[in-house]
Amino acid sequence: MALVVNETFFSIQGESSFAGLPCFFVRLTGCNLRCSYCDTRYAYEEGKSMSVENILSAMPPDYTGLVEVTGGEPLLQDECPTLVDRLVREGHTVLVETNGSLDIRSLPEGSVCILDIKCPDSGMSDRMNLDNLRHLRSRDEVKFVVQSRADYLWAGHLLRQSPPRSPEKVLFSPAHGTCEPRELAEWLLADRLEARIQLPLHRLLWPGVERAK
Repeated sequence: MALVVNETFFSIQGESSFAGLPCFFVRLTGCNLRCSYCDTRYAYEEGKSMSVENILSAMPPDYTGLVEVTGGEPLLQDECPTLVDRLVREGHTVLVETNGSLDIRSLPEGSVCILDIKCPDSGMSDRMNLDNLRHLRSRDEVKFVVQSRADYLWAGHLLRQSPPRSPEKVLFSPAHGTCEPRELAEWLLADRLEARIQLPLHRLLWPGVERAK
């Protein structure tokens, strides 16, 4: 069994409630969406075949920490749940960031889904599988990348219609270059919305670096 892997790298987790922790990233190739703000277009097609054993051997020696499987869209590859299950069984805390368009119920127990729901300004909101909100587990997280006030209002309306099981794991992230972080924070405060603002930590640590080396 093999997966098509765009890149693997060891870095700091920049987003989610796990932000700030060392993390091993596995970026799988391929995406079925074309978001307006995408900063990983290189993952649409670039990649090489790797077995699960190859992926495990790419980790730092004796590493048992945080792992994120991301993309692209990792759930496009049928073998993704098998990889995630193996990582969980190896003792890792495993995050899977998925773009909200595919059914998340294939993800193994013990993993953490980060459901990245696309707002209207992404151009992809009509591709969302909103049934996924009903399938979130207690450890799972919901993420909204906000480009505008309209995006923010759309996300807030959606949350009021389908409140997640863990409000403290709802993440609002200002889109780089289109939404000011302070402005987003003020909207959240004014509305008393139960959500967490997150800033892309990797942009603060490595400004101008768009791709892991």
